[in-house]
Amino acid sequence: MPTLILVRHGRSTANTAGLLAGWTPGVALDERGGTQAAALPGRLEGLPLAAAVSSPLQRCRETLAPLTEARPELPLHTDDRIGECHYGDWSGRKLAELAGQPLMEVVQQHPSAAAFPGGESMRAMQARAVDAVREWNDRIARDHGEDAVYLMCSHGDIIKSLVADALGMHLDLFQRVSVEPCSVTAIRYTRLRPYLLRLGDTGSLASLAPTTPDGSGEGQIGGGAGGEDGAGAR
Repeated sequence: MPTLILVRHGRSTANTAGLLAGWTPGVALDERGGTQAAALPGRLEGLPLAAAVSSPLQRCRETLAPLTEARPELPLHTDDRIGECHYGDWSGRKLAELAGQPLMEVVQQHPSAAAFPGGESMRAMQARAVDAVREWNDRIARDHGEDAVYLMCSHGDIIKSLVADALGMHLDLFQRVSVEPCSVTAIRYTRLRPYLLRLGDTGSLASLAPTTPDGSGEGQIGGGAGGEDGAGAR
């Protein structure tokens, strides 16, 4: 089965503004996110990619633009199933305002029971993303061979939920996973089990400093803005 390279989009204007973007239109990469995206082709240099699959949201498409410019032969596909969680009425709101909502405690401690008002449940989010990966694995293996490597550009909560699935870990534990903007996570799928090869690799150690973006120690819904290391690349 193929190896999947998961790239979280670069840092966005919503990340720096402390907003839960969801599917809010017009959320673009900020200056640092653009720098992260520009570094991506170099980080992936020498890695044969059979295809790239993107969330339809602008911040993911912008993240992949330098890669597809550097590799014009790389097939680029879009799949709504790896788009951000549908946060419903929470979309576009300040994370600081949402922190006091009773639902936020459920999102942090029991996410498999969390459903966003006017949106979707976190279980449904994970299920659609896992289904997408399984179908793309079959398609890539059929068209490019069992040892092919392909890439998906998606969002923090989506990638964390895919990592949880790969590790056989309950969704209620997925907030223990952290993926920085423009980080690379790699999963090799086999007939019997997946193998997690990389997790949230930015090539930087700055995010290991003993602090969290909001000082709470909680998992960052939506993925967070990352550390303060500059490019967030190697």
